[in-house]
Amino acid sequence: MTSREIVQTSLAFAGPLRIAYGMGGGFPSDLRHVHRKPALNSRAQPWRECGSHWEMVDEWGNTWRRLESITKGEVHRGVIEESWELLDSYEFPQTDAAELYDDAATACRQHHEEGFFVLGSVGWPFDTARYMRRMEVFLADVAGDPERVRDLLERVADVYEREIHRLADAGVDGLMTGEDWGTQDRLLVSPTSWRAIFKPVFARLCGAAHSRRLSVWFHSCGHMTEVLEDWVEVGIDVCQFDQPEIHGIDFLSEHFGGRMHFWSPVDIQKTLQTRDPERIERAAREYIGKLGSFGGGFVAGYYGSNEALGLDPKYQGIASRAFMKYGDPAPRR
Repeated sequence: MTSREIVQTSLAFAGPLRIAYGMGGGFPSDLRHVHRKPALNSRAQPWRECGSHWEMVDEWGNTWRRLESITKGEVHRGVIEESWELLDSYEFPQTDAAELYDDAATACRQHHEEGFFVLGSVGWPFDTARYMRRMEVFLADVAGDPERVRDLLERVADVYEREIHRLADAGVDGLMTGEDWGTQDRLLVSPTSWRAIFKPVFARLCGAAHSRRLSVWFHSCGHMTEVLEDWVEVGIDVCQFDQPEIHGIDFLSEHFGGRMHFWSPVDIQKTLQTRDPERIERAAREYIGKLGSFGGGFVAGYYGSNEALGLDPKYQGIASRAFMKYGDPAPRR
């Protein structure tokens, strides 16, 4: 089986020869990623050091800040934060021109020739909307002005739905997207609000992806356990979790085994931070046994920044070698 066939067989819960790999740090991955070119009217400015902090502007016009040069940072000033009226004259990024996807199509063909499964990167409405209004303001909007929030989400979804079809035209196998939806112990909004306000645009965009035979791979950090069933319903195929143990591995297996895939490293907070080789290896084996025993269901992951975790790479190395050891039932010589 090629890497692409292994992933496809796993997504179908049809029993691939081994678990799918989505690792890094020198360990194997069956996945490759492609991106469109910047929007024709992009407002983006790169990160620059500004005394005590770093600052950049994204292509939507939001200003970001961070304290050092390694983390993602957060929006400091949203492009329509000052007033909803700014939305009336706001020029959305022009991202659906065919030429923006030429390089992605070329890369996709090359990756397929090499046998890889290709994910195309796309944004998602909650993240973009909260950036445009800034997080604190936007969460107040959800509670106090839900109709305006719905309108903004649908306008953002217009942009991303067109991107989904362009990526499908480029030949990708699936979409890579995501939003951080939880704190360490709860959803950012109530489950009732999530279903009333956000679920419709999730369903719309997942439906667009599935209409083009694309799987949806969704990253999210934090606790959003209460809406995972909704995520299955709207059509998310793979959840990329860096903290799978926040939901409980037994819980994920019992409620979603055979219905959803989970792509994760060994939990970056609860287990990797123990620096205990035996515990790390045991967790890797548990993930495979409990999440990946349904003819599919688990994709081995690797957190992209050991520096941000404050960990020596050897600990993720222990996890990655365990994923390969226990995720490949073929005898080794």
